[in-house]
Amino acid sequence: MITIARYWLPMEAHIDRARLEAAGINAFVADEHTINMNWLHSNAMGGVRLMVPADRIEEAKEILAADHSDSLPPADQLGDAEEIPDDYDLDARRPTRNERRAGFLTWLLLGIPLFGFRRKPKGNTD
Repeated sequence: MITIARYWLPMEAHIDRARLEAAGINAFVADEHTINMNWLHSNAMGGVRLMVPADRIEEAKEILAADHSDSLPPADQLGDAEEIPDDYDLDARRPTRNERRAGFLTWLLLGIPLFGFRRKPKGNTD
């Protein structure tokens, strides 16, 4: 197996690995677990490596270099995003100053903050 590309994050490498495997090329992502455990090692190790068999290097590079953005529909033809239901309350009530103090004190004493979050009643306009 030969390294054909390097990535900062394992998920980027897996996207291209999936593209290659969809085209019938076996691919392997190396060093992903090491980078996931401590991403600061990414620079020292040269990032996450995408590897393919030596006899498929050129074909794999062509697949990864292909630009398919022209096959996407124009933005005006994508349609509307899913509507938020009318009964969904987007505005959660913020905690008061005393509730924030209590949360901070519980964080100091217990190691976890306990805030009193509640939803605003439906129809409240303030």
